[in-house]
Amino acid sequence: MTNLLLAVIYLAFISLGLPDGLLGSAWPTMSGDLHAPLSRAGGISMTISAGTIISALLSDRLTLRFGAGRVTAFSVALTAAALMGFSFAPNYWVLIVCAIPYGLGAGGVDAALNNYVAIHYTSRHMSWLHCMWGLGALIGPYMMSYAMASRHGWQWGYRSVGVIQLVLTAVLIFSLPLWKRRPAAADAGTQATDRKPIGLLGVLRISGATQILIIFFCYCAIEQTAMLWASSYMVGMDGMAEDVAATFTSIFLIGITVGRFANGFLTMRFSDPAMIRIGTMTIGLGALLLLVPVHNPALSAVAFILVGLGCAPVYPCIIHSTPTYFGADKSQAIVGVQMAFAYVGTMLMPPLFGVIAQATTIAVLPWCLLVFVAFMAAMHEWLRALRRDDMAV
Repeated sequence: MTNLLLAVIYLAFISLGLPDGLLGSAWPTMSGDLHAPLSRAGGISMTISAGTIISALLSDRLTLRFGAGRVTAFSVALTAAALMGFSFAPNYWVLIVCAIPYGLGAGGVDAALNNYVAIHYTSRHMSWLHCMWGLGALIGPYMMSYAMASRHGWQWGYRSVGVIQLVLTAVLIFSLPLWKRRPAAADAGTQATDRKPIGLLGVLRISGATQILIIFFCYCAIEQTAMLWASSYMVGMDGMAEDVAATFTSIFLIGITVGRFANGFLTMRFSDPAMIRIGTMTIGLGALLLLVPVHNPALSAVAFILVGLGCAPVYPCIIHSTPTYFGADKSQAIVGVQMAFAYVGTMLMPPLFGVIAQATTIAVLPWCLLVFVAFMAAMHEWLRALRRDDMAV
């Protein structure tokens, strides 16, 4: 039964990634069909991010009351309804309305599942599950591309993913008894009824929590900024053709996905803190490679692949180490706030870098990555020092 539930969770992570690339791949066509300016995609993206932040902050309260299984099932159902709404949207403002449940559902799934896996499964499963998210994020745009190429339109791209989410909702509902069969000692983080929700202020008062939240913010700033601006950097600095640069941006995503698959095996040998250190050093190496005063497209491509490979272990290993650092009884609250900080970093830093690059030059990208990775590494070592007396990690 444990393996059956794990299979369901793997499917849930693939499903979680499927919608993430749909808007970007379809928006050039959607904007024309809905008579919306190209820049309006930012409004949809920010609405989704705001919803994810709210639901992530509420995840501790909701999971305590309903359990991780029910929260996950309801959140996936909410996401499915939102995607179906996208597919029937007659104008831009309906998309904005549908983006609210989409964000709320995505944040709920992310926080509940990540904490549940961190408590009940090994670090290798956390890495492989996030690899499945990357697989879903890669498959989604191809589904959208197929729908549009076959003349069914972007509506059927959203509708297809929405149907998959509905099927997953049914699977999750039927799997609810499996979530309750975990050993009571291991289930303290998700089924406890003898404690109250900790809340944001309560989390911030926990020793080491501020440091781990800053790590999440910095990580997402690195990942999303590199993902968004890698193509522009290679065009502006190396003279690479735009279509070729776009291909290398997808290789950055492949680097993260392949890296997380490999990390699942590496975590059998190395601890979570060791994997985080390896990841931060690899990101730093990739950023330093971009500073080599040779404008060579191949060199830049290798550098961004290294950044992607370095990103691979950081996110899942930080989440997996959270119950160890803070205890299973506090981990759901902390993971929820971690997700919120992650989404804030995702929402704010890529456009902020765009403003900085516009005022200066795109050449500052590697310096930006180095600042964030240095700050992330410093926060990780600070966290380790603060918690060293409480556990052996």
